[in-house]
Amino acid sequence: MAFTENPQSIPVIAAKRKTIPPQWAFMQRQLFDQLNKAAVEFVERYTQPDGTLIWRQDWPGMDGSDDPYEGFMNLALLYMLGGSSELHELSRKIWDGITWQWTEYGQIHREFDAYYDWMHHGEGYLYIYFLGLAGPPTLKDRQRAARFAAMYMGEDKEAQNYDKERKLIRSPITGSRGPRFELTGEDWCTHRGILDDYLAPYEDIPGVDFASGTCEWSNDEVYARVIEMMNERMTRGDVPLNLNATGLVTHAFLHFGEEKYREWVLEYLGVWEERTKQNGGIIPDNVGLTGKIGEYNDGKWWGGYYGWRWPHGFLTIIEPLTNACMNAVLLSGDMSKMNLAREQLDANWELRKEQDGKWVVPNKKFDSGWSDFRGADPKYAVYLWTMSMADEDLERIERIPKDHDWNEIIIPKLSGTDKKTRRNTKHYIGNTQPWFQFISGKHPDYPIQILKANFELVEQQLSKLRSQAGDPYNWSDQYSENDFSSIHIWQEMCPVYMESLVQLTLGGPMHISHGGLQHARVRYFDVCAKRPGLPESVAALVKELSVNSVTVELVNISLFDHCSVIIQAGTFGEHVFREASIISDKDEVIETISVHQKWLTVDLAPGTSVTLRISMDRYVNSPSYDMPWLDSEQKDLLKGRSL
Repeated sequence: MAFTENPQSIPVIAAKRKTIPPQWAFMQRQLFDQLNKAAVEFVERYTQPDGTLIWRQDWPGMDGSDDPYEGFMNLALLYMLGGSSELHELSRKIWDGITWQWTEYGQIHREFDAYYDWMHHGEGYLYIYFLGLAGPPTLKDRQRAARFAAMYMGEDKEAQNYDKERKLIRSPITGSRGPRFELTGEDWCTHRGILDDYLAPYEDIPGVDFASGTCEWSNDEVYARVIEMMNERMTRGDVPLNLNATGLVTHAFLHFGEEKYREWVLEYLGVWEERTKQNGGIIPDNVGLTGKIGEYNDGKWWGGYYGWRWPHGFLTIIEPLTNACMNAVLLSGDMSKMNLAREQLDANWELRKEQDGKWVVPNKKFDSGWSDFRGADPKYAVYLWTMSMADEDLERIERIPKDHDWNEIIIPKLSGTDKKTRRNTKHYIGNTQPWFQFISGKHPDYPIQILKANFELVEQQLSKLRSQAGDPYNWSDQYSENDFSSIHIWQEMCPVYMESLVQLTLGGPMHISHGGLQHARVRYFDVCAKRPGLPESVAALVKELSVNSVTVELVNISLFDHCSVIIQAGTFGEHVFREASIISDKDEVIETISVHQKWLTVDLAPGTSVTLRISMDRYVNSPSYDMPWLDSEQKDLLKGRSL
């Protein structure tokens, strides 16, 4: 491989400070080592030599392929951060193995889910987004990115998911076979026992007491009626959840840089902005095939699939909105593209009320009005603020009463909603608030505390993996066991979780688990190894963020190895560094160099460290998966027969 530019054209700054590495640096490198070993043990425990999973002979229903992808996707993310090179090959082999296996089961067609919703697509296709960051892109990667995006842009004859004229995704249930307007009992069969404990999707199902908060899907008569009503009211037309498709199309842009992908993301977000205006400022959760709000729902703007009423309420409104708005900013550099998410947070906050001495906001909308009032979750405003650094987004965070200690670090117990605390810890992500406290200067001990918690989390997960319950040959054929469906088992046994490494090294919160790209302020490349991530003996800590700068400390803990690190401005190279200054322990400028590009090389002699304050212009570059080395893979996509 060769540099895209002469190596000398990437500015270089050298660390000159001899140092005894701080505790956080030793802990960070030790965590990398433990995660590398844990990843290999996890793979050996649950996969065959060909990358397929040790599991059952059959799996019915439409649900399922997202879950094994979720279980193994962090192999690619860990490699991108600086995990062992072995993980790169493993992550690709296992993606291929899962894709083949679930094709045989029947859920996947043409390497993409045949049909399901964009909460689950969003979860599962995080894997290919992480593979994009791991790079370098292969012909297969690019071919898939183009084909998958085409399925949602009206360019795929077999998957006509998008109506170009009306600018809508034609169903909440879509995929490589196109929109699924008619669901069957078999489609939902693996979820029946799980959904028994969920709220009914409608308020008028015969034989179901909506006020009870449950619906007996395991009752054959109730089940048949639910499916019938879904096909009447829910399976046709567009829903906010489909905004997660912007991640897939943005992924294609990051590979190709073609304007059509940017235009589609901005167009589709813009359509939802217009629908929200038509609805008086609150986003509707169901739009019919003609573009009419509430077309199959008696004119009601609430009650759509994964909308305001069922099953999760505001969560599956604000998450795809936040994802889409952040994708639009990434592609356009226009901070106003976050306004739709901002407006929905504000509208939700305006509906607050005082309950038991606390301010709570509604999570669901029933025919009788707003319901399911809970404390507001600040993390979505944190995502917006991390991108905008705007005072208005900071105010959205700080207006939420601190009814618990925001500095408290938790060790998630499962991938989902903790039944005791109600805290959402999907993908074992649970510490966005304390990271915000740290990056705001209010939690100085956070790096050591979160690294310690991450060690404990890995130990906890390894204990589960090594137990009898973690033995795949002991698993039953039940669809639902204990707190989670049997198909979620890999997420629950996986020890490869590293929220601390993402936050501390990249300078951003972990991705939104339902379909979010991994936005952050910086990323790294190992110059000597010519690969993504930090070199084996280098630790990194993003200490401060501002609207036009980042402060990062790099430490070479080795007394023997010279290391060179390329820092990139933004996860996707979307920013430009202006100047880099070496800062003393007294916050004084020692040396400044001009950069004026997205890459900066830092040379670290053995046993040295450096604190850099780097000024930057943000969201001025076209984002991409490009690396500092030329891509030698074939650029032209393959073309199939026209039959």
